[in-house]
Amino acid sequence: MMTANAHRFDPSVFREYDIRGIAGGNLRAEDVYRIAGAFAAKVAANGGTSICVGRDGRLSSPELADSACKAIADSGLDVIDIGLGPTPMLYFAAKTQAAGGGIMITGSHNPPDYNGMKFMFAGGAFYGADIQSLAQPAPPSAKTKGIRHKRDINTAYIDKLLATYDGNRLLKTAWDAGNGATGNVMAALCGLLPGQHLAINATIDGTFPVHHPDPTVPENLKQLIGVVKERGLDAGIAFDGDGDRLGVIDDEGEILWGDQLLMLYAADILRNMPGATIIADIKASGALFEEIERLGGKPLMWKTGHSLIKSKMAETGAPLAGEMSGHLFFADRYYGYDDALYAAVRLLGLLSRSNRKLSDLRKALPQRITRRNCVSSATIRANSPSSPRSKPGSRNKKRTSTPLTACG
Repeated sequence: MMTANAHRFDPSVFREYDIRGIAGGNLRAEDVYRIAGAFAAKVAANGGTSICVGRDGRLSSPELADSACKAIADSGLDVIDIGLGPTPMLYFAAKTQAAGGGIMITGSHNPPDYNGMKFMFAGGAFYGADIQSLAQPAPPSAKTKGIRHKRDINTAYIDKLLATYDGNRLLKTAWDAGNGATGNVMAALCGLLPGQHLAINATIDGTFPVHHPDPTVPENLKQLIGVVKERGLDAGIAFDGDGDRLGVIDDEGEILWGDQLLMLYAADILRNMPGATIIADIKASGALFEEIERLGGKPLMWKTGHSLIKSKMAETGAPLAGEMSGHLFFADRYYGYDDALYAAVRLLGLLSRSNRKLSDLRKALPQRITRRNCVSSATIRANSPSSPRSKPGSRNKKRTSTPLTACG
């Protein structure tokens, strides 16, 4: 056991929504052990008896996940170790396994040498001051140790995603995992969803050999755009490194940005839930908020940050929310967290039922300030128009499957 109480953290790893640093540098296995122990103490104080732990495919993730699992058990709580997979699968496990919390070891879309931790606490978001409070130097020291249970949650998670699909027209699509943590689940979906689906870069590889797994950067979508156009596909789907952000390409090879996707989802949901609140972050175009209102919904602008959005959804009962960065949240028929795989299935369902091309749906959307020249989510933030009177909280106006050959 790591017993020394004299432990110093690099304070920069404690961020607003997660823990993030360079694995083996300012974020070491002992850091993760003590942070996970502090989190376990909070879960135990809240009445929780178990914590789910998952990890992405980075080379450092197995060691860091082991440290987190050990800390939880040393704290006297049981561990539900779901192993390798995307962050939303960890959230799904925490929700469905009656766990008091969840820890995901992931560097998300950051460079390969980075890693970090994301949390779910009592079924909800964990961020801000709660993250800062985990900088506890003392290691866990329960008299009675918890038990580590390894549990395969993949089948239950995939079944949940498949049950969401409600399309009636067979589509041809390409899916790009970017060699990130969605790879195995994505490949399974490609083989089980109706239609023809091509999985590319599905092999989970923490070195990200083909391109970086960040779908907000157009450069990272070039391969997918080429596949969609060359094969005459209906759509292309891309994921970030841990599967909580979505990128979409239409049949003409054009990118649909976060606010455009929200317009499509909002139109679909508001048909059955008129008057519902739809939340978007402050970086979204004004056209989105006006379109939600036109569709009969109640637009709500809120602060950027996936944890902040999740908390606001729970507070308002909104069935849908999203960010320009590609975080998309569904409480309609789902759990209210950001799951890009779920969002992809919902998109294909509405596209299939529309009997229109995705490019036609895109062209029919209201005019907006384009972000096609952006090169990163930071650029999106810098270039997003924000009205002086637009503040957070305000309103602006039987399966058949024919999988294609996988390649990577």
